Amino acid sequence: MSWDPVWEEVFRQQAWGKYPGEDLIRFIARNFYNAKSRPEVKILEVGCGPGANLWYMAREGFTIYGVDGSKTAIEQAKIRLDSECPEWTGELVVGDINKLPFPDETFDAVIDSEALSCNTFENAALIYSEMARVTKQNGKLFSRTFAKGSWGDETGEKVGYDTYLVGEGPLLGKGFARFTNYNDIPELIKHFTIQEIQLLSREYLQENKIVKEWVIVGEK
Repeated sequence: MSWDPVWEEVFRQQAWGKYPGEDLIRFIARNFYNAKSRPEVKILEVGCGPGANLWYMAREGFTIYGVDGSKTAIEQAKIRLDSECPEWTGELVVGDINKLPFPDETFDAVIDSEALSCNTFENAALIYSEMARVTKQNGKLFSRTFAKGSWGDETGEKVGYDTYLVGEGPLLGKGFARFTNYNDIPELIKHFTIQEIQLLSREYLQENKIVKEWVIVGEK
């Protein structure tokens, strides 16, 4: 299973972001705003949580699919979509992103927004492979994942390669977290051709700590 049950409690107890990040908006705009028919563009998000990204993409007219291990998160996403985007099309599924319940070459784009950072290196490589399987030829990958050296890296208990039950930082109490080394990115997403890698940094001045994230864009 690629999902830690701790996230069920996180989604029950903690208000979550309602809006997508600028990097995700930019990715969708660059690749799909000029589509002749937006409803024909199918986009999958793995580990979609309460659906902030799905909400945005539905409002933009795309057909959306989301998979998450948390029943609570999927329920929250459905309630918001039904309320604010009543004509949305697609499907939300409670399931394991290790085994995506979709046929080969279904989607024009697949999205990971920090979901794979909650998986071991081996699991993450498997999930990226599954994401490639369900992506159409020339389809796109967007992945945002915590980078090596980010706040929490190498703290707490080590449970795998670059993977920790962190002892501090924003990921404390949210299961284990994996911090991706730049040199490992080609191996992780070997079924996609890398088009762009950005490093995002957010500094917490009072704590003198920095959160670092990779934004990876690829094409099958």
